[in-house]
Amino acid sequence: MEAINNILERTILEEPLRKEMLSLGRMKNVKAGRTVISPSQEASEMPFVITGLLRVMRHDEKGNEVFLYYLEAGETCAMSITCCLEGQQSTFHVVAEEDSSMWMIPTAYLDSWIQQYPSFRRFVFRSYQARFDELLHTVDSLVFMNLDERLYNYLLDKKQASGSFEIHKTHQQIADELNTSRVVISRILKKLEKEEKIEQHRNKIEVL
Repeated sequence: MEAINNILERTILEEPLRKEMLSLGRMKNVKAGRTVISPSQEASEMPFVITGLLRVMRHDEKGNEVFLYYLEAGETCAMSITCCLEGQQSTFHVVAEEDSSMWMIPTAYLDSWIQQYPSFRRFVFRSYQARFDELLHTVDSLVFMNLDERLYNYLLDKKQASGSFEIHKTHQQIADELNTSRVVISRILKKLEKEEKIEQHRNKIEVL
């Protein structure tokens, strides 16, 4: 509980609100690779990341997916807030990038908290702004960058989000998230290695 309270304090939430969140929420631990939120899932709880890293993706009707952004400790997904407030099903996919713990907050209280607590209202707006900026970054990479730049940008984003220079992903996993083929990813990674931007090891990529 102390770790949760520390995270809530760092988000500058009022003490009465922190007490409500602690008393009403529940802990959820998810292993790396496991799904946190599935497409078309009813949103009954809002995940608040305590430790670990979550990956948010968007799927099309054919099952293809594209990476949108990461969620770190102290963050929540703005899209999940919207689904919660509107009572909608999720249109995105959230997966644990590494072993993660979340404080799951019942959605029934969000609307009243936004009205009652200025700090929670600011937290929601900050979440929207952060996710909007990241989505613009994703759109820019799709529209203005070639795949070489997108892949290197993806590796840098992963390094920054995880705090580690080592990226433990297969070429196929990266290809799926960037909606391309494994062969293309392997070719570009070899090119980045020749440019001394990365080093490839067994089951991991190191960003230099």
